[in-house]
Amino acid sequence: MASGSHANAEILLAQALAGSSEFLGRLLHQYRNYLKLLVMSQLERRLQSRVSASDVVQETFLEANRDFSAFRGTTTNEFRAWLRRILVNNLHRTVEQHVLTRKRDVRREVSLEALAHSLERSTVRLEAILADPGASPSADLRLQEMQIVLADRLAELPADYREVILLRHVEGMSFDEVARHMERTSGAARMLWLRAIELLRKRMQNDCEIE
Repeated sequence: MASGSHANAEILLAQALAGSSEFLGRLLHQYRNYLKLLVMSQLERRLQSRVSASDVVQETFLEANRDFSAFRGTTTNEFRAWLRRILVNNLHRTVEQHVLTRKRDVRREVSLEALAHSLERSTVRLEAILADPGASPSADLRLQEMQIVLADRLAELPADYREVILLRHVEGMSFDEVARHMERTSGAARMLWLRAIELLRKRMQNDCEIE
């Protein structure tokens, strides 16, 4: 399914580049969960109750639709990278609006470059969720493409499963930190994570088998 979804995205991009706003809209929709996940990974806990990840993604889509004529790529990998750059700018503006006090504290300003690097680290941690130490190179799931499918499957998980994966893999918390945040023992947090990862990988494997 990964390669099937990728092929479908390539078709949508080709039609969008040919001038179809309808196909551009359909293409953008495929990245909704992926971009939302990246937004959530960059928002501090105290901001998550005040900033809507969906709003940041929607603003990114509006700008992508408006500025699509400036996109110079031809592949979905290039398109995804272009979307992430727009997302970084929107995140930077949003965080500045909510974090900075009236008296600007330089130490608290969010560097656009630092935010971009942080977001890239989150994409690497997304790939790590899929990593299988026993997999052979020939069984590579084309991780860059599978990130999109992964984000969709994460959105479908039960809330506590999704949260423990996000805390552990996207926010990079230790199991002790995850446990404190979720008000569980460290052992209970680890068991929850194991069940969540098992279910996520099973659903991802089903996607590959469907292909």
